[in-house]
Amino acid sequence: MTTPLPRAFHTLAAANLAAQAAEQVSLAAVPIAAVLALGAGPGEIGLLNTAQSLPFLLLSIPLGLLADRASRRRLMAWAEALRALSLAALVLAVVSGHLSLGLLALLGFVGAAGTVGFSVAAPALVPALVPRSALGLANSRLELARSAAFAAGPAVAGALVAWAGAGLAFALATALSVAAVALLWGLPEPVRGPANGPADSLASGAVPARHPLRELQDGARLVWQHALLRPILLTAVVWNLSWFVLQAAYVPYAMRSLGLGASAVGFTLAAYGAGMVLGALAAPRLLAALPFGTVVVVGPLVSVLAMATMVATLAWPSGALAGAAFFLFGAGPILWVISATTLRQTVTPPALLGRVSAVFLTVNAGVRPLGAALGGLVGSAWGEPASLGLALAGFVLQAGLIAASPVRGLQRLPPPA
Repeated sequence: MTTPLPRAFHTLAAANLAAQAAEQVSLAAVPIAAVLALGAGPGEIGLLNTAQSLPFLLLSIPLGLLADRASRRRLMAWAEALRALSLAALVLAVVSGHLSLGLLALLGFVGAAGTVGFSVAAPALVPALVPRSALGLANSRLELARSAAFAAGPAVAGALVAWAGAGLAFALATALSVAAVALLWGLPEPVRGPANGPADSLASGAVPARHPLRELQDGARLVWQHALLRPILLTAVVWNLSWFVLQAAYVPYAMRSLGLGASAVGFTLAAYGAGMVLGALAAPRLLAALPFGTVVVVGPLVSVLAMATMVATLAWPSGALAGAAFFLFGAGPILWVISATTLRQTVTPPALLGRVSAVFLTVNAGVRPLGAALGGLVGSAWGEPASLGLALAGFVLQAGLIAASPVRGLQRLPPPA
């Protein structure tokens, strides 16, 4: 029998949907506006992606430490409010005619800082709201909301930019972000009591006062020494590197080589979200029917197929083929996100959840600017096809890493930490 999810979790899921929709509308609108209004190419898009990735590298650790010490709900609310302010500033820049690549990069950095706060706190808050037996279902519901945002956000952004310019798209994103803040502000959060010692702190989720570097070492040591967490981290690192290489090249490639307009680019990106919706809907059934390790490995393997489909557009230029590639990128890796997050929440002691999430975000974020910059550099020097080939090589590597790890052999979730 399925464990029912509490009302507080549904409030969190609604806030997550609004926040994810705001992020996806803005992320899709920025490169399209940069190409159409400012004549940006792969190098400039790579720099924008780099600016939007740096907060994950710079802020994940301090915000992860904060998530283990303070109210996670308040951290998420203030972080989302910061993103809402950056989006409102984008609206003003468009309306006043002061939009520039530098301003897009700066406000993208500020908005991404809000995303970091939301991202480190949410996975740590979920186990406090739902029983462990329902973690897989809860993560599936959260990812379904994120998938819906990925499906609708880019298409809506592309249509709005083509119809009325970037200002309306940024205004919609601002309204969605404000709605997320309102939902988070009313979210009840269980109180974490004081810990009397290490054992009590791990059991209760409370953290005794210690030096931040010592606390960070605890999380990093657990991730690197754990036989299941380390391969998940390494696979995610290579996946993110390859994904951001693709992201730096795709919009210029689609508009120049595939001949797609703003709306068509938005719809190809929306296919990613459609795939995510399908994968998130299928995840609970697949987790119940298949060995757990098999579900984890599916995402990296499908990513190879997806990138091979994108590379095929070099021989057969087609927006439909590009959309199919993004659909596969959504349908497969969402199973990875759900299963890998559930595994991480299960094997990590509650008091370390924020720090472990921060370690994952920081390491993954460290390669995102590198991937964006590398994709932009390779695309500028040798053209977008070279960037696509580089991304394909990376996706092949990440699939090999997880397939050779002990994660693949898991029949079910291990015992809770």
